[in-house]
Amino acid sequence: MQSATATEAATATVAVTATRVPKPRADAVRNRERILGAAREIFVEFGADAPLDEIARRAGIGNATLYRHFPDRADLVHHVVLYVMDRVTAQAEDALAEEPDAFAALCRFTHAAADERIGALCPMLQDGFDHDHPELLAARDALGAAVDALVAAGQGAGLLRADIGTGDLMLALSQLARPLPGTECATVGGFVHRHLQLFLDGLRTPARSQLPGAAVTLQDLRRKTM
Repeated sequence: MQSATATEAATATVAVTATRVPKPRADAVRNRERILGAAREIFVEFGADAPLDEIARRAGIGNATLYRHFPDRADLVHHVVLYVMDRVTAQAEDALAEEPDAFAALCRFTHAAADERIGALCPMLQDGFDHDHPELLAARDALGAAVDALVAAGQGAGLLRADIGTGDLMLALSQLARPLPGTECATVGGFVHRHLQLFLDGLRTPARSQLPGAAVTLQDLRRKTM
């Protein structure tokens, strides 16, 4: 007869096994990534009301597969925002960790964030979007901390002008990285990076002019846009 301790251990093992979430299949993970990537591109080009059928077509999957992963438009929009924010956060962290020059890290991040289509966030943060969802707040805080660290490193090294804030950088990045509606992303990438570099050159020290107003923080942006 089993001891009480052995019985309790066996019961705990069964409970853990029963509640363990199965690991997603590799093809399911790939399909989800394809859907999120395609949705990001479509939303940049045509806005958050773009047809879901077109997203499925561009992702190379059927409509049924799309709806298995994301049951409705609101769920898809929510996860595209998280997808973009998480990837841009990783770009900021990697740039700061790997580049020996703080301004080079800022430039690397800015161009990489444009390639991640951070402009996709703009048309999706509209009426009906849950700005206070816990996942969104966590992702927003992580992104803010990562970009704050980049800006602080550049200013601390005396390479980045002192009269700008993280909000200035993110606002310009979001605007410059978003093509005109109906314009394919692939056709404007070169122009985006050209104009971003012009903007980045204006951030170097010594500053050639005095900026009107005060430096914009992320908190300023959130008060005005979210």
